[in-house]
Amino acid sequence: MGFRLPGLQRRSDVPKGYLAVYVGENEKKRFVISISYLNQPSIQDLLSQAEQEFGFAHPMGGLTIPCGEDVFLDITSRLQRS
Repeated sequence: MGFRLPGLQRRSDVPKGYLAVYVGENEKKRFVISISYLNQPSIQDLLSQAEQEFGFAHPMGGLTIPCGEDVFLDITSRLQRS
């Protein structure tokens, strides 16, 4: 059995083993990523930036990553290839 984070509801379109994140500097876009990415140094850096900017109060109600969409896509595409 899992646990629930306050203010974060599981959406049915996020498969088990994946996580929805919101990315963007102004307009936020939703991405669904593998939880295995969370151990990667490049994603860890983005999570640290999110912690510094938002703490635990994310404006979208889910995990918000404050970087450009192009940067996020570059990082995740490199992770998919490895």
